[in-house]
Amino acid sequence: MSLAVDFRSVTKNFGLVEVLHGVSFSLEPGKVVGLLGENGAGKSTLVKILSGYEQASDGDFTINGVPHRFANSREAEREGVVLIHQEFNLAEDLTIAQNIFLGHEKQKGLFLDDRSMNAAAKAAMQRIGLEADPETKVRRLIVAEKQLVEIAKAVSRNARLLVMDEPTATLTPTETERLFALIAQLKAEGVTIIYISHKLEEVERVTDEIVVLRDGNFVARAPTAETTRQQMANLMVGRDVSDMFPPKDVPPAAEPMFKASGVSVPGWAKDVSFEIRPGEILGFAGLVGAGRTELFEGLLGLRPRSAGRIEIDGQVVDLRSPRQGVRHGIAYLSEDRKGKGLHVKLGLRENLTLLTLERYAHPLLDPKAERVALREKVEEFGIRTGDLNNRAGSLSGGNQQKLALAKFLHADPKIIVLDEPTRGVDVGAKRDIYFLIQRLAREGRGVVVISSELVELIGLCHRVVVMRAGKVQATLNADQLTEEELIAHATGTH
Repeated sequence: MSLAVDFRSVTKNFGLVEVLHGVSFSLEPGKVVGLLGENGAGKSTLVKILSGYEQASDGDFTINGVPHRFANSREAEREGVVLIHQEFNLAEDLTIAQNIFLGHEKQKGLFLDDRSMNAAAKAAMQRIGLEADPETKVRRLIVAEKQLVEIAKAVSRNARLLVMDEPTATLTPTETERLFALIAQLKAEGVTIIYISHKLEEVERVTDEIVVLRDGNFVARAPTAETTRQQMANLMVGRDVSDMFPPKDVPPAAEPMFKASGVSVPGWAKDVSFEIRPGEILGFAGLVGAGRTELFEGLLGLRPRSAGRIEIDGQVVDLRSPRQGVRHGIAYLSEDRKGKGLHVKLGLRENLTLLTLERYAHPLLDPKAERVALREKVEEFGIRTGDLNNRAGSLSGGNQQKLALAKFLHADPKIIVLDEPTRGVDVGAKRDIYFLIQRLAREGRGVVVISSELVELIGLCHRVVVMRAGKVQATLNADQLTEEELIAHATGTH
């Protein structure tokens, strides 16, 4: 049986801060609904209330006309309401199968039935296209595979109302297509789906209608077929955002500030060469597994490098640790902002005065002056927070990314490597980050953008290096940048 949901004046307070303000709307059974809004709009909070992870402060919701208030997620799952988290909710030291059945273990007598769970996990994995041994420990998986485990876990629980929060953020185009096929299949089976994504082209493709939240309020509901992407974006931010990308400046003619020659990272990259000039935004494109992230981890000493020559400002350097990279003016912002980019349990101040490896040697001593400097930094990077004492983990995704950028730019680097800088970030925050990247380039810095979003690379970069299977397939200039060209090189069909 399909599930229909009716939210009735749902309000949510965290302490003295109200994040949902009497939200009311309904979901028709068996439909795919795109839930849109900027980071901080209240989308994740609302679906956590629906799926038992949070409790409403006021108001309620009905399922098929019956009022509900789930005490926890297990209670919600018994009713067929399942949430696929945006941030992974996996036990790293357990196997894929153990994660899929965590809290729902199959037993044979007094013992766990591992054989049955492995077989059922394998079936769920095949359904969503995850090719791996179900007995593989989750910590050995790459980010995209972890996302697929989250999806397999949800699918295995026979959901009748499935919430997908940014499900394709780390998936390849092929994996995304498999997910879309699964969504179509689930819809045909009568499953109601809430699809949360900042990728409006996906929303346009897979949803029947959209619901828009802004600043904790219900703003609009409309059939997807009657709403353009531009209208969706404008509804989300409350203003016209047609100028998404800044105009491209022509980089000044100058010698390369960074040059990599014949770099090889065992198992990931082979004989890669490229260079970056001052004021240039250099993109790196490729499918997940192409070796882009691993290449830069090898360049910066985060993983072993077997060959290659690195020059900074014409001088040969031997980078064997991130600390050496920092000393040579290189900042690297990982795609995993919560795991490697921020100290999520610490506050804004602590994050802005901590490098990846060490505290700055000379923090400001005057508390008043320090607070003024912190406020200036928050305003400079457009970090939206009501309280400077807030923990980093309490910020929305877009504000966490801005905080991570502010933190790593605190050392005044001359070369900046940004890995998936707008993953899981809303359209308004994306625009802010794009203009920040342009500002960094205008200051004469070299900026590398590793991204799976082709539109982002095309709109932002002066040149794009395309990698496939660990090798450079092409380096395209701005006038050569099209989605078709990038995909052809990335897939080897050019």
